[in-house]
Amino acid sequence: MEQRVFGRTGREVSVVGVGTWQLGADWGSVDEGDALAVLEASVEAGVTFFDTADVYGDGRSEQLIGRFLRERPDAGVFVATKMGRREPQEVERYNLDNFRKWNDRSRANLGVDTLDLVQLHCPPTAAYSTDEVFDGLDTLVAEGRIAAYGVSVETVAEALTAIAREHVASVQIILNAFRLKPLERVLPAAAAAGVGIIARVPLASGLLSGRYTRESVFGADDHRNYNRRGEAFDVGETFSGVDYETGIEAAQEFAALVPSGVTPAQAALRWIIQQPGVSTVIPGARNVEQAQANAAAAAVPELDADTLKAVADLYDRRIRPLVHDRW
Repeated sequence: MEQRVFGRTGREVSVVGVGTWQLGADWGSVDEGDALAVLEASVEAGVTFFDTADVYGDGRSEQLIGRFLRERPDAGVFVATKMGRREPQEVERYNLDNFRKWNDRSRANLGVDTLDLVQLHCPPTAAYSTDEVFDGLDTLVAEGRIAAYGVSVETVAEALTAIAREHVASVQIILNAFRLKPLERVLPAAAAAGVGIIARVPLASGLLSGRYTRESVFGADDHRNYNRRGEAFDVGETFSGVDYETGIEAAQEFAALVPSGVTPAQAALRWIIQQPGVSTVIPGARNVEQAQANAAAAAVPELDADTLKAVADLYDRRIRPLVHDRW
């Protein structure tokens, strides 16, 4: 698996990581055995980057990763977690006392003294311009609680403000064939500043896998059911903010562009991997087969210029009018 330097941390991480939201909650149930098998299969396939958060299953995702790390201390995994969504989203709550409290909980869940990376978890927009927020994060580094910090953002504007911060190591942003806006300014700015890019929602909540149809049914505990209009959190986190009917039609067009011998999901991941400035992409997996297939995308040959142009054309026709200006 290709390894890339991860932003200002100086460490190397696999170009395909694994997102673990689904191991905690909001994607239907995944039992403990299956969750641990996903992590094991990912590492065996060369993955060295896990992304989690303190609110995924109220800490269940962190706890499962912590158990895996205890059982596989040789795995050499870089773990990125997030904090900030456990309380009402008011910038005043992003203070050092709360940071220490949230940090203590994540360190206990993961079973480590120092977290590799902590990301602010899509905080209020005002937080990005508040010096006290980043002073607090600097204090966590000085105290040895975290090795580095970054931000997970919703918008291009938030990403650019974060990249301008001197000690921000990474930015996590939605990037996929249905969300091209970060290519224009975010990725070039991050590359120039030496800031890592974590590409999340890489399959547009599964749309780009080509597995779903208009008749597909999602469980009551799956955000693809209960958050289609942003009822629970930013709608951009669900199907990249594209309405389901349009997304299904666009996904069918995307699947028709995929080279022979490659799945639509792997082509979607390969598209992200070859975007200049991307450090790692974090697809989720609910079983071993998905984890192995995701990791295999790192070995897929680069998509040619004609395919890249066709993806851009698809975005311009189908998706840009719906999401481009919003995020």
